[in-house]
Amino acid sequence: MTARRDGHDYVLKGTKTWITNGVYGTCFAILAKTDAGAEPRHRGMSMFLAEKGPGFDVGRKLRKLGYRSIDSAELVFDDYRVPASRLVGGAEGRGFQHAVGGLELGRINVAARGVGLARAALNDALRYSQQRRTFGKPICQHQAIQLKLADMATRVEAARLLVQQAAGKYDTGQRCDLEAGMAKLFASEAAVENSLDAMRVFGGYSYSVDFDVERYYRDAPLMCIGEGTNEMQRIIIARQLVERHPA
Repeated sequence: MTARRDGHDYVLKGTKTWITNGVYGTCFAILAKTDAGAEPRHRGMSMFLAEKGPGFDVGRKLRKLGYRSIDSAELVFDDYRVPASRLVGGAEGRGFQHAVGGLELGRINVAARGVGLARAALNDALRYSQQRRTFGKPICQHQAIQLKLADMATRVEAARLLVQQAAGKYDTGQRCDLEAGMAKLFASEAAVENSLDAMRVFGGYSYSVDFDVERYYRDAPLMCIGEGTNEMQRIIIARQLVERHPA
């Protein structure tokens, strides 16, 4: 994705993919290379505010495993002209910093969504286990189910507290990349684990679209990918630990 200066405009050319609300949205923050030869590669990028118009089209709507309540699309820019006044920050080369600046809040946001998914899976599993009966009693009275419910509840509470800690630091203007990374890592993994445990509690009915548990199972993995993969979160956490606790 490139942007070249042409008089009072910039001309954007290239494609963007996996853009949330790409089909129905009208205005987007676009990261583009204004200096193709800059090293390292993350330098030389600038951010623009772009509204749909001539040269700016939706290439296709992407079909997804989960998270279907909002669209994801490919955006195509073919000599799309954007006024130079739409350059965020008023100077070239600051795009990467603008993008990274929103990651702490973005990771807290994803972590909070992870807590919601993990809690929904727990609530549905708990309710179903109280209604479903085998061998003359509700399955919540079977030890195997009790072990799953206990683990699910513990994950929800631990994830919630991590998110609360990270959000509290962010709200007071403190640096919280370590806390946001921990919250995002743990809460998203809790969502995946709880959704799978909920499916096991539901048994065969977990494969039916009559229950929400199958949707939780499809939606949860996105939390491990969005706003930086969990593998990246682990690296960030380790680096911050070393930085904050030098030998």
